[in-house]
Amino acid sequence: MDMELRHLRALVAVVDAGTFTDAAVALGCSQPSVSRSIAALEAALGTRLLERSKQHVLLTGSGIRVVAHARRVLEEVAHLYRIVEASSAELRVGYAYAALGKHTRRLQKAWAAAHPEVALVFVQSNSSTAGLSEGIADVAVIRRPLADDRFDVATVGVEARYAAVDTDSALARRRSLRMADLARHTIAIDCRSGTTTPNLWPPDARPRTRTIEGVDEWLTLIAAGQAIGMTAEATANQNPRPGVAYRIVTDAPEIEVRLAWWKDDPPAQLPALVEMTRELYAAARRP
Repeated sequence: MDMELRHLRALVAVVDAGTFTDAAVALGCSQPSVSRSIAALEAALGTRLLERSKQHVLLTGSGIRVVAHARRVLEEVAHLYRIVEASSAELRVGYAYAALGKHTRRLQKAWAAAHPEVALVFVQSNSSTAGLSEGIADVAVIRRPLADDRFDVATVGVEARYAAVDTDSALARRRSLRMADLARHTIAIDCRSGTTTPNLWPPDARPRTRTIEGVDEWLTLIAAGQAIGMTAEATANQNPRPGVAYRIVTDAPEIEVRLAWWKDDPPAQLPALVEMTRELYAAARRP
């Protein structure tokens, strides 16, 4: 026989109430039902947990140990319910380096006006799925191919690529740059969530690379003049840093911006989020 949560609840209720009758009142069930739950739990564990008398109930040695764990299990289960309840009141959007750049605040304001019952919350996670796999996001902003059959994606816009350079460098004195200008330098690359790879350059003109993890390390390296970076326009808008200048790279391919979500568990508000995000990107490209 397998134990069930109702068996653990019955045990804790009996211990707290002191009698089977009072435990039944607390649980909103009959006294025989409580007795059956305790008997089933003892059978499942193969040991007696309670010593019964007409006046009171006492825990056995095994019961003392079991009830302590039972309380923790029930609290963890209650915590799971609280997580689900909280998630129904907010839509969490994960991102790695930058959420939606200049569109982030606009989307939050528009969303709050249209959907006041569900808060739109952006959460940062430097993983390949921007928090989806880790369970901290319901939807994720993805700017690189996501080859994982567990997720669906929708393209919502495109962004230009920008170089991030040390403000003291000669590159920072120019209004725009080209791919060839960057090839002579060391490029900081985040292999986990970044959008830049050596394949953006011709095979015979690829730059040296330096692997980093996360936007803060990336910015710190660039500000020190130890490397330069190339990133999405959103990063330039959302991550200003003293010592770092952003310049558009005019001949670099644009970056597709996608929203991703669990294929078998799309959020109820997903269609509205996709439509609203697409409109913001489309409006920014209109003359």
